[in-house]
Amino acid sequence: MKKELIGNERLKEKVLLVLVELRRERKGWAIEDSLEEMKNLVEACNGIVIESIICKIDKPQASILIGDGKLEEIKALLDANKIDTVIFSHDLKGSQQRNIEEFLGVKTIDRTQLILDIFARRATSLEGKTQVELAQMEYLLPRLTGKGTEMSRLGGGIGTLGPGETKLESDRRRIDQKIISLKRELASIASSRALKRKKRKDQGIPLVSLVGYTNAGKSTLLNALSGAEQITKDGLFTTLDPLARQVILPNCQKIILSDTVGFMNDLPHHLVEAFMSTLEEVRESDLILNVLDISNPNFQNMYNAVIDVLTKLEANEKNIITVLNKIDKLDSEVWLDNYKTKFPEAVCVSAINKKNLDELLNMIGGFLSSVVREIDVNIPLNRMDLVNMIHKEGQVFSVKYYEDRINIRASVPNHIAGKLENIS
Repeated sequence: MKKELIGNERLKEKVLLVLVELRRERKGWAIEDSLEEMKNLVEACNGIVIESIICKIDKPQASILIGDGKLEEIKALLDANKIDTVIFSHDLKGSQQRNIEEFLGVKTIDRTQLILDIFARRATSLEGKTQVELAQMEYLLPRLTGKGTEMSRLGGGIGTLGPGETKLESDRRRIDQKIISLKRELASIASSRALKRKKRKDQGIPLVSLVGYTNAGKSTLLNALSGAEQITKDGLFTTLDPLARQVILPNCQKIILSDTVGFMNDLPHHLVEAFMSTLEEVRESDLILNVLDISNPNFQNMYNAVIDVLTKLEANEKNIITVLNKIDKLDSEVWLDNYKTKFPEAVCVSAINKKNLDELLNMIGGFLSSVVREIDVNIPLNRMDLVNMIHKEGQVFSVKYYEDRINIRASVPNHIAGKLENIS
């Protein structure tokens, strides 16, 4: 495959982007914003966009999606710029992809394939790799196209009646079997996650999930709040594998803070389905922090895209704090109060500079106050295990020692308070 050396950078694949806009579809994103995001996706795959072309159509053509004239125009651009790859912003059917690729003579893929490629590069854990492979298999299955009419015979003799299977049928069978195997693996992972969630709930520790558009700064915020050292960098989908850390709130309440994959406008449904075991953490959380890059001019559309995914996960009715992040990148903060009024329960922070994090932590504590209770109990002297438990799990206000008992006033999780109700 042809590559090009750009300055001191590594060899990059030369790409032509085809932005397809259906006139009948509701326009939420400006075509310029979609183009910029596609360029960022290409960059995440170590490619470089040499040319782009916008195709506005009334309805997709069954064979080539766009018109013959546009394909001729694309062909001319490819020849003039020696481009390696064409990427469509609109999903291509298997037949459309094959027809376009044959006409253009270069590799042709769509936005979903591009995102799947990024996920495959980013996944590091067994769970992440399994989820990405499942998404790839489910995307590939309906797009299988046979090559010629060659047949693979099973050989002569008893039990081999007939010509055998075509290569296409054989490929489909193998992919079907692989999908079943991957789903079993993820089901096992999901069961393990469910057990961990049950254990956490039994301990009365609330789960707070970080969600947000990709590159909104979720991992940086996790590091800032928990002291974790998750590697972060500027780019799309840099964190795929879930990460959870314990955080102590100002009121001494313990929470589990969980980070997961970033969302995106029109996130391929194959990925949403494949990552469901991970995203289940969001659905089961006690509170959601929706991290939004307020320095991005397109922040409103990004916010809407995240809410759309939360709605698909049936998590949009949960308590949500909107974290307006990256205020350090704003030229002026005079508009922040106005921004806050646009979003429910919003707080403005700079995760990288650790600005206003105390305000965020106090707001989290306020939302989770219903899961803790103040107690005033007398504990027998022979039950120091209970005294230690209260110190470990709650916030102690006062301790008084008497001849036959210890009086403790504290704020503890509800399940701890329940254990102490009948102590005398």
